[in-house]
Amino acid sequence: MIRVGLVGLGVIGAFYRAAIAARPDMHLAAVCDLRPELLDDPVACYTDHRRMCTEAGLDAVVVTVPNDAHAAVCRDALAAGLAVCVEKPLATTLSDAVDLERLARAVGRPLFTAFHRRYNDNLLALRAAVDVPVRHVTVRYLERIEDHVGVDAWYLDPVRCGGGCVADNGPNAFDLVRLFLGDVTVTDVEITRDGGVDRQAVVALRASCGATARVELDWSFPGEVKDVRVASADGTVRYADLLAGHPGFKQSLNHEYRGVAAEFARLLRTGAVVAGDGLAALELVESCYRAESRVSRA
Repeated sequence: MIRVGLVGLGVIGAFYRAAIAARPDMHLAAVCDLRPELLDDPVACYTDHRRMCTEAGLDAVVVTVPNDAHAAVCRDALAAGLAVCVEKPLATTLSDAVDLERLARAVGRPLFTAFHRRYNDNLLALRAAVDVPVRHVTVRYLERIEDHVGVDAWYLDPVRCGGGCVADNGPNAFDLVRLFLGDVTVTDVEITRDGGVDRQAVVALRASCGATARVELDWSFPGEVKDVRVASADGTVRYADLLAGHPGFKQSLNHEYRGVAAEFARLLRTGAVVAGDGLAALELVESCYRAESRVSRA
């Protein structure tokens, strides 16, 4: 049985709790949050994640705290010898992400960034259907962020979030592109800000094989669109609506986080040390902000 501790009891934490509860090989042994009023669980409760990591007899930790705290909590958990599953982004700075991956390799424990859209049923069907080289990928990630944050108002603080839609939704969208094209680089970016928060962005990317991608991000969209369009070299165009078949608000996240939990459990069983995907997504985020800065100085 894998004994798991959950750090952060915000909106996404609830999906992890349900995903862990659905697995016979996982047990939620402890929870941690800085807000004592949220600690009403029948399991061990902590307000200090370091104490939880050393006292609760855990095998692994799931990290769902605000983005700016990811690096510190992951570092402490790895240093305590625990496997880590962390919400994207891995960190808010590239240097912190590099340090975390070095530490994971040094201690030999998994550091797994949770890109939950990888496990979406419609996305998986699309990937299975694409059996020829890809020419172009379009990913749209559109929503009104205020409808999604719940109690987690930190999303709208550019310091705590690491930026805005590029920093937070960008990693999921970039990861979807990389699933089809492998490593890519940013070739162009257009970012619209409001009060220091990037609310919209259009990002162009290119793979070494010459295939291209377009990522559209929007935090001011009236409604919600999450989809992927893949154009193959033979002219075939295939499409996946990631929300299709999941009409309830955030309903698609239920099965996606079950996929996250299953993959994390598999990594723990095999003893693999995962590195690369979280860092690669953050490199693309940083590339977007650097490109924006160059344009603003021109």
